[in-house]
Amino acid sequence: MAICQACGQNDPMPFSCQHCGGVFCSLHRLPENHNCDGLKNWNDPRMISYQDISHSSDLRGISKPLSYLFNYSSKLFETTIPFFRGNLTYLFLALMWITLILQWLVIVIFGMKTHNLIFTVSTYHPEYVWTWIFSIFAHSPFSFGHIIVNSIALYFFGPSVERYLGTKRFFNLFMFAGIFAALSQIGAGILTLSPAFVLGASGAIMAVMGFLTVLNPHLKVYLYFFLPLPLWLLTIGFAIISVFLISVGGIGAGGVAQLAHMTGLLIGIIYGELFKRNKSFNSPTQKPFRPRIGF
Repeated sequence: MAICQACGQNDPMPFSCQHCGGVFCSLHRLPENHNCDGLKNWNDPRMISYQDISHSSDLRGISKPLSYLFNYSSKLFETTIPFFRGNLTYLFLALMWITLILQWLVIVIFGMKTHNLIFTVSTYHPEYVWTWIFSIFAHSPFSFGHIIVNSIALYFFGPSVERYLGTKRFFNLFMFAGIFAALSQIGAGILTLSPAFVLGASGAIMAVMGFLTVLNPHLKVYLYFFLPLPLWLLTIGFAIISVFLISVGGIGAGGVAQLAHMTGLLIGIIYGELFKRNKSFNSPTQKPFRPRIGF
């Protein structure tokens, strides 16, 4: 639990203000409700806002079209649809399950070939840009375990990271990691002449997990719902297993996009380190939770 800096109330689900860095309860989380110091600078043209910084630096390595898409979409969620502010994790979860339904409709009506052209990033057509987005929310239609495990991990890890970053930066991290995780797997497949199809939110979720590991490494999680482990140990264990599988069976060992997972994890860790070093933050205290982690 954390103490609201405006009213002194203990709140198990605190919010961190993006403008002043303070921690507040749900009633005082908006800048105008806690006399935020950042309000003084909103109309000052000499000041660079927190949002402007994220536009220029968060996506430094992305091409301009993708950067524009991310910034426009996240701004839309944050400003025109207030419900998504602080709740983007649950929107992503809903999109994953809605997409699964759409996948089955496409398979039944048009066949598997059309499904792959819409929902998977492949070595055959890496230039199909729409698949870079759709593949993040699509999952194997023949294995419910794929989407269930990803949903559990995102449900428990996502809200914590979203509170650290804010809705817009969380959106950017999730989408950036999801796209580049898939493209890394496909790029390696093209270079090694290994045809592959990639879909799933695992790369993006691994970035969320990597980020949270840097910010809160001693957070207690429960592997398979009963084995308590610090998050850093779980992350290192997952990385070791993935590297071993890649060394033994290649980047697609076990029919899983191992390289995509590692790429997402690396993106999350790097972004977490940059965020930790360049921005002061208040770490929200989390109650222990019991996710089953098994990507």
